[in-house]
Amino acid sequence: MFHGRDYSAQRRHSINAMIPTLVRDIVRGLGQIVYPPACLACGQGIGDQPIALCDPCRERLIDEPHETCRRCASTIGPNLPPADDCPQCRDKPLAFDRVVRLGPYDGLRREIILKIKHVKHEALAAAAAAAWVCSRMHCLRDLGIVAVVPAPLHWRRQWMRGYNQAEALAEAWASGLGVAIRRRWLRRVRPTQRQTSLAPTARFENVRNAFAAGRDPRMIGATILFVDDVVTTGATASEAARALKRAGAARVIVAALGHG
Repeated sequence: MFHGRDYSAQRRHSINAMIPTLVRDIVRGLGQIVYPPACLACGQGIGDQPIALCDPCRERLIDEPHETCRRCASTIGPNLPPADDCPQCRDKPLAFDRVVRLGPYDGLRREIILKIKHVKHEALAAAAAAAWVCSRMHCLRDLGIVAVVPAPLHWRRQWMRGYNQAEALAEAWASGLGVAIRRRWLRRVRPTQRQTSLAPTARFENVRNAFAAGRDPRMIGATILFVDDVVTTGATASEAARALKRAGAARVIVAALGHG
């Protein structure tokens, strides 16, 4: 009799433990009937897609129609061969070693980049980053990257926004490359004006000494991937790379969703 009561009690406990999971699955199933999965960019249904973007939006997002400069990722003319510099960056003292972009800062890519600056679109940032990593992993896999560093916001701006979109992008790259994301390796130590409000020639001065890198022996001699949403003149990425190299990094590769 004792063993029978003990078995019954264990069975009741197992059933009770399953109830929350069953309820959650039922609620999720009903939610998908009432609100079926939709593309986070355009709102169209996507079925069981692993990335929350419909096929047309994903293709438009990852499309790269141009040849680009290997150093700064600027679009180069259709009749010019790929090179390690271009007229846009040849005379600039850029501290990074290379920029890899998803594409030009226009169309759907621009719309997504503007949206993901707001915390309510954090899921869209994750979806865009997943598509980015899947389509461009071959560009970065063999570069010896040992850590991913997101472009930091000044603490006041991050507090106002509620999150940093560059961190959402960097997390996807760290996962894809199988390396650590190092948020503390780089800080923005002073607030700066928004780069978009300044002339290109003023942007380098605006971010001068705006970053400080942490002291970590793992940084010495390392190749680091610095991730941001947009690169235009390269001023912010260059100043960040300069701080990382002062702390011992050997190479800084920049990854950006858009360039423009």
